[in-house]
Amino acid sequence: MKTDVVVLGAGIIGVCTALHLVARGRSVTLLDRRGPGEETSYGNAGLIERASVIPYAFPRDWRSVWRYARNNTPDVSYHPRFLPRVAPWLLRYWWHSSPARLASAADAMLPLIERSVIEHDALRDDAQVSHLFRRNGWIDGVRTEAGLARAVAEADALASYGLNYRVLDRQALTALEPSLSARMVGAVHWLDPVNVSDPGAVTKGYAALFQQRGGHFARGDARSLKPAPGKGWQVQGEDGLVEARDVVVALGPWSPDVLRPLGYRIPMAVKRGYHQHFALEDGAALSHPVADIDSGFVVTPMTLGVRLTTGAEFAARDAPPSPVQIQRTRALAGQLLPLGAAVEREPWMGCRPCMPDMRPVIGAAPRHAGLWMAFGHAHHGFTLGPVTGKLLASLMTGQAPEMDPAPYGLRR
Repeated sequence: MKTDVVVLGAGIIGVCTALHLVARGRSVTLLDRRGPGEETSYGNAGLIERASVIPYAFPRDWRSVWRYARNNTPDVSYHPRFLPRVAPWLLRYWWHSSPARLASAADAMLPLIERSVIEHDALRDDAQVSHLFRRNGWIDGVRTEAGLARAVAEADALASYGLNYRVLDRQALTALEPSLSARMVGAVHWLDPVNVSDPGAVTKGYAALFQQRGGHFARGDARSLKPAPGKGWQVQGEDGLVEARDVVVALGPWSPDVLRPLGYRIPMAVKRGYHQHFALEDGAALSHPVADIDSGFVVTPMTLGVRLTTGAEFAARDAPPSPVQIQRTRALAGQLLPLGAAVEREPWMGCRPCMPDMRPVIGAAPRHAGLWMAFGHAHHGFTLGPVTGKLLASLMTGQAPEMDPAPYGLRR
């Protein structure tokens, strides 16, 4: 099979890149070993996070570092034997988290974040997934008055970004979410973000739209990618060889595996995360995503039940799942909501692909014609899928992009 572009990876980034390329008249094959939206794009809090204008940074105060070093917190855990392997990356992450460099990362990410909701809105109706979208924002909840004061101060510090929010005392929070227990004393309600009840279904809806518009989906092994004889690229699909002039590597945490044989050493680590769905007991209900910012987890209403998502686990990407984080957060979440039986027997686990400078890689490979990259979106892959796809498609087709792509180039 010959095509203009083969996009490797059918997560939200790859699907949206393929969709925008088809809209620009390219013939596109989207290739993955699984179906669309069945890896990292499936297991997240379903947030289109317009309010996250400051990236998640490595803590700079030693009190917080010592807290995490003890390895007993609900929001961060690590496998001790993995630390020597990830330590160089953590050091780079810490270096990029200085106040000045963090501000630079925030400036670089802002054009993407600002258009996150806009670009999802441009796709959702045609993809027939509008019923999965909720425009009620999300809630940053706290368990102490001191925590509420800190949360409000941090929200006020973001006023220059034009974000909309309101402060909820206990009474206002109860009026909004009556089933939350009194352990949560207040919150900041962010109004600009959008959330969805099934992020995997949204990704599949975008993939179906891609196929309706003439795109082709194929199963195959992205690791078989190699330069084609003469010019272009080839990759082995289940139904035969796929040849293309251009190839996009949008494989999230697996991207380095494909690029390493081509001579690229990608400074990526993964933050593993877990989720599990629960029923609610005693007639309880939840209508907003709620983050417990003191404990580092989110509970959010999903199609399958209330999804409990964890913070970050530092471990080898392919190491067996560990139940530690979901066990810790399950107990804490049960203090806030009357969680009942788990819907799944085992928690789901996925890997967030993270670059140490807290910005993704989007753009052309520096040493190979026709090789393009789109990965490393950390906690914001679902948020930034459509805007990333639009930016990369513009670059690949010679159209003027709506933002400066330089901050996302691999050469940085």
